[in-house]
Amino acid sequence: MNNDYNGPDDDFGDATARMCNEIFAGGVQRGVLLMRHSAREYRRDVHDLENPLTDEGRALAARFGARLPDVNLRGYSSPVRRCVDTAALAIDASPASGRGGVVTEVRNVEAFGVFYALDQIRMWKGLRQSAGLAAYVGQWFAGEISQAVMMHPQRAVAMVLEVMLDRLRAQPIEVGARQLDVCVTHDMNIFTMRHGAGLEPVSGPDVRFLDGLLLYEQDGLVFFVSQHGGVKAVDDTLLRFSR
Repeated sequence: MNNDYNGPDDDFGDATARMCNEIFAGGVQRGVLLMRHSAREYRRDVHDLENPLTDEGRALAARFGARLPDVNLRGYSSPVRRCVDTAALAIDASPASGRGGVVTEVRNVEAFGVFYALDQIRMWKGLRQSAGLAAYVGQWFAGEISQAVMMHPQRAVAMVLEVMLDRLRAQPIEVGARQLDVCVTHDMNIFTMRHGAGLEPVSGPDVRFLDGLLLYEQDGLVFFVSQHGGVKAVDDTLLRFSR
């Protein structure tokens, strides 16, 4: 399997929703979606992590949720408000919510935030001085950023993946029913996971609003897939930095 789920006329989130629908249509019972938040403001008078969703972003999050597969949902999020709101709006608009299916309230998870930034001031300064977010992530993986500023990138990958695997294997909210965990995070986290898990190079496609990666289990194997077609079987080598 190496599908590119993107269409020529897609709006934000369409490819992510299409990926989820097609994989669940193939017989998958459980999945964990890691996705970027919806469209946000870029005000300079507040800390970047305090910038909320725009009105368009709120509408796009709900539109995305309405396109999710009709399965039970659990919501998880970075503690940042725009991520929490994206998850809540998507779940509230989902088919499962509309039919009275089983959904949960959104829970904050530090592993979906910017936990890897050990010195946020120096990280933000480095981002401003770099040629963009992808370039900064590339420098991080190349060992060009001090581990006093950013933890080892593969440790960050392992920590996020460990949380996602824990969700995938946890007791379902309804035994025997299909279930998707919706985990909302940031573009840097998506870049990091795509590259660190071997799905796509840092120089690959940009991370747009509502872009995502899906972790799922099928035929006894766990797979990590990108909406751009990259797919990897997950094994213990990706977790070797988690401890």
